Amino acid sequence: MLFRILFIIFFCCLTKVVNSQTKISGGGISGNGNGQEKDSTLLNRSNGFNKVASIDMYLIYNDKVDSVQVDTTLSIAKEYKFNYLQRDNFGLMQFANFGQTYNSLFYNVNENSSVPKLGARARHFNYFEHEDIKYYEVPTPWTRLTYKTAVEQGQMLDAFFTVNLSRQLNFSLAYKGLRSLGNYQNALTSSGNFRFTSNYNSKNKRYKARGYVVAQDLLNQENGGIKNDDLENFTSGDKEFLDRSVFDPNFEDAENTLKGNRYYFEQSYNIIRSADSISKQSVHVFNKLSFENKSYQYSQTTAASDYFGDAFNTSINDKVKLQNFKTSLGLNYSNKTIGDVMFAFNYNKINYGYNSVVLLLDENIPNRINTNFLGLETAYSKTFNKLKLSGSAGLNISDEFLGSYIDGSIGLSINNDFNFIGGISISSRLANYNYLLYQSDYVNYNWYNLESYSNVNSQQIKFGVYSKKYLNAILEISNIDNYTFFNLEDSSDDINIIRPKQYNEPIKYLKLKLEKEFKVGNFALDNTIMYQNVVSDEDVLNVPTFITRNTLYYSNQLFKKSMTFQTGVIFNYFTKYNMNGYDPLLAEFYTQNETEIGGFPRLDFFINAKVRQTRIYLKAEHFNSSFTGYNYFSAPNHPYRDFIVRFGLVWDFFL
Repeated sequence: MLFRILFIIFFCCLTKVVNSQTKISGGGISGNGNGQEKDSTLLNRSNGFNKVASIDMYLIYNDKVDSVQVDTTLSIAKEYKFNYLQRDNFGLMQFANFGQTYNSLFYNVNENSSVPKLGARARHFNYFEHEDIKYYEVPTPWTRLTYKTAVEQGQMLDAFFTVNLSRQLNFSLAYKGLRSLGNYQNALTSSGNFRFTSNYNSKNKRYKARGYVVAQDLLNQENGGIKNDDLENFTSGDKEFLDRSVFDPNFEDAENTLKGNRYYFEQSYNIIRSADSISKQSVHVFNKLSFENKSYQYSQTTAASDYFGDAFNTSINDKVKLQNFKTSLGLNYSNKTIGDVMFAFNYNKINYGYNSVVLLLDENIPNRINTNFLGLETAYSKTFNKLKLSGSAGLNISDEFLGSYIDGSIGLSINNDFNFIGGISISSRLANYNYLLYQSDYVNYNWYNLESYSNVNSQQIKFGVYSKKYLNAILEISNIDNYTFFNLEDSSDDINIIRPKQYNEPIKYLKLKLEKEFKVGNFALDNTIMYQNVVSDEDVLNVPTFITRNTLYYSNQLFKKSMTFQTGVIFNYFTKYNMNGYDPLLAEFYTQNETEIGGFPRLDFFINAKVRQTRIYLKAEHFNSSFTGYNYFSAPNHPYRDFIVRFGLVWDFFL
């Protein structure tokens, strides 16, 4: 709490200082006549940029140094992104409280990584990974405030600020905080994500450096969902149970917490730069350093033996830590004829585990996975007129931590409207650490599989066609060997026995996603449909056959184009299937084949508006809950969100 208060005080003081040094000479919005607006910000600055700064000069860079302009327009895509994750959550089923986890309705096969992850993946939806960090270049200071109301006694606020101290040096500060009580007992969510980034380019363009610091703390109270005896009371719609706080959850004294600090720095120097403008040849030597310290903890005042089984202690306090250090050294060669080629060596040091050894009757569970190894990385990209080739690969040089990946893609621009993308991905790596080693005060949650589990191998072919005139279509065909998952082995006497399992037969997985928007005047119908099919001898990878989102909306510019207005209805639906269950102790979803969930509509009504640089959002979520039936769940025993009205805004300041 003290850290948050100090950050807010510093943020406000910094904004005040910068504001006092900046004189605004003008600004406004100009319409383009097509129901969308184009922003412009005209400011006086004497920091090396042009005196007149337009919106297209505010740039955002990702990890691959690709840049996009800051976009403050109001569109249906912005409506989809205005949520807890601040990205399009199509295919993700929210839990009842704002800030809880999401049940994924599809499976993501392609992961360009050769090393395992911590686990507790249900807590990672709002965890900023390396690829989520952005860098900036701005002609004037830019502040963005994102606010949204939560569910009962809470709100979310993401405060962001960036400034270029000179044309060469930029830094940014951001803090995203959330607190939401929720409608059910013991369902509080509280999280904080602090980010600091900086990037520097020398005046001669030969030396570049950038880095960031991320500190994150994500806490969720856990109740195990409502009891089996209360399922009928929920689905019946009985007025006595519309107050969700009257339900007795499976337990009321548990919480899990994910914490992480990551420090990253990279630098490069152009040792050979050709003066020939035709060849444009350069050789960069670069170094990257990354250190991340993460921990996951599950605590419970009184052991819930009737839910998780027998326990060693009367209270539960499970905690696991992961320290991951990685450094790489390499060369990047660029030539107009050959393209961009990168090659690097890397060193990894991993320390994962617990503070004690568990002694069972038939097995001893060690406390740590501690290893270090070398690796190789390479990448290539080249553009031939309308054809673009790119690829990357990685390999672990290790006997214990074998891992590799290859990812290649080809892009072809037929014309201004029609683009084709094809790709292939092959990966092999160990399962996440919590599959390999786990310890708990609950007897059933102790295992060690590092020596018995094989690498998870996947191969994927991907095709994509993108056309505003026709449609966007993305087809993925995947094969998975040694698929590793958490499985519900037994649920007798209401005790859930969840264990890791590796499926040794191949799994075929097909995913087809179609996107198309139809427009007639100021009205539009935006459609996203996904079809999925899994072929395997056993039901170990369960996904719905169809997922759809259809939005009918109206948009226009009002009051002499000084306000952009948007309103409509969003329809979400997925077919019935054996939806994955949620285990709060592991913070993981598990495969179950006992309960079918789905087949219920979710309707949201929204009204959005934009005035100057402020976007305002008002939404009535799941307004059909009272008249289409109360049989809606996000996971077995975990009801989906009831009807609720929420408000939010995004406010940009260009000083």
